[in-house]
Amino acid sequence: MIAQLLGGIGLFLLGMLLLTDGLKAAAGEALKRILVRFTGRTATAFFSGLTVTAMVQSSSATTLATIGFVSAGLLTFSQAIGVVIGGSVGTTTTGWIVSILGLKLSVGQIAMPLIGIGALMRLVLKDRPAAAGLALAGFGLIFVGIEILQLGMAGVSAHVEPANFPGATLGGRLLLILIGIALTVVMQSSSAVVATVITAFHAGSINLEQALTLIVGASIGTTVTSALAAIGASVPAKRTALVHILFNTLSAALGFLLLPVYVWLIRRLAAADHEPVGASSLAVFHTAFHLLGAAIVLPTVHRFAGIVTRLLPDRGPAPTRHLDDSLIQVPEVALEALRRALADCAGECTALIRQRIEPAVAPAATQLDDMRRSLRDARTFLARIPAATGAHREGNARLSIVHALDHLDQLTGHLEKPAALTAADAGVTGPAREKLHALVGAAGLILGGGSPLPPVATLEQLARELADLRRTTRHALLEETAGARLAPEEADALLDLVRWMDTVAYHLWRTVHHLQLAAGGKETAAAREYPEPPAA
Repeated sequence: MIAQLLGGIGLFLLGMLLLTDGLKAAAGEALKRILVRFTGRTATAFFSGLTVTAMVQSSSATTLATIGFVSAGLLTFSQAIGVVIGGSVGTTTTGWIVSILGLKLSVGQIAMPLIGIGALMRLVLKDRPAAAGLALAGFGLIFVGIEILQLGMAGVSAHVEPANFPGATLGGRLLLILIGIALTVVMQSSSAVVATVITAFHAGSINLEQALTLIVGASIGTTVTSALAAIGASVPAKRTALVHILFNTLSAALGFLLLPVYVWLIRRLAAADHEPVGASSLAVFHTAFHLLGAAIVLPTVHRFAGIVTRLLPDRGPAPTRHLDDSLIQVPEVALEALRRALADCAGECTALIRQRIEPAVAPAATQLDDMRRSLRDARTFLARIPAATGAHREGNARLSIVHALDHLDQLTGHLEKPAALTAADAGVTGPAREKLHALVGAAGLILGGGSPLPPVATLEQLARELADLRRTTRHALLEETAGARLAPEEADALLDLVRWMDTVAYHLWRTVHHLQLAAGGKETAAAREYPEPPAA
């Protein structure tokens, strides 16, 4: 009996894993597009999370993807809340599958053919069709697991009766909730606990109220996994996990309070129809209290996001604090997160450059030591991202990010060198300073998504003009020195200053250029062949 129960739970979990992994591999890009595209409003974010979770039968997969998209800047935290809540509601579909299909369909007629066809597809086909076969076999294994669970529960019902479990007192219900939490922590799947509870109720081992209370406990227990996953993670990951914990706890509390009313109502309806209470009533209750929680939280999602943000404020260097190890499992998302972090670094470099060429501007908040730390974190994160396996687009993005990192390193090094721009230099270096000022302003708009958004070609043109000014200014300064109208030391200082402006402009332009390439832009032949200026 125990062996059958363990085997049934194991097969159910194995089927869930195969279904989740197969669907993520077969339709991963489509699922990501759903999450990113249909999350503009709270309602669409909710339905995106619900749809994706119902498809892959894993709220953990949806939550992990959501954490990645928030870290990459593809979703705001408020949008992520809608997706996480939708995922919590979507995971309740497992109860419907078990109660409507799993307890009524014949395993021999349905599950075995699915497993056979799916396994054959996985062996014979490749890529997405093979992944679809894996998902199909996993779907069939779920029903095999339910069938074996039923056989095991039939043996349990001969030795265990509802009277052996805690009664309908407050203490008994709380104890059952603790049992539901413990089972979820042990199985690492609330879906497996719900399937076990529904099967036990169907076999008569537990009564309706006990089954519903265990399901409430499973809803709380699934948050333990999120809490453990958030230990040592980035702030966005912790915030997303906290949203999951708070929402599921609120929904479970609502379910606990409404449980007596629901039991009374469902028994009255069953008595009126002269039918026993069916297992589907458990699925109805599971979905209902999650929907009730969503109805309370979603209208106040921005206030809810503010509370969570205050509880978990941002820490660490601003540009790279969202680079979380969980993103590495999805390389394209990790690269996009890194690209955006480097764009933030470049944006802070523009503030430092502006401080140098405009002494009246207030000092930048982030100093060079923070910039070096951010770039070091970025290099470490890039080294952990798996290399592309035949994905041309991803390989190009990675190469462009490497180029951008190199130019940012060079730019930070040149910013460490003092550039004494004074009013006395305006006559000689004024035109170059104006070009650099225009380039920094345009780069800031591009990096910050400002309006109107200048094309990257504007930066290239300004960099070329600044290079021409460096050459003409050098010739003019040498003539001034030869005519004894300018001291050699002063001429050298002014030459170094113009070279510094030319070099800084070049590396800033190339940084923005490569970041745009990493986002899917195209490189012109002229930009590719542009030479690097002499060292400042």
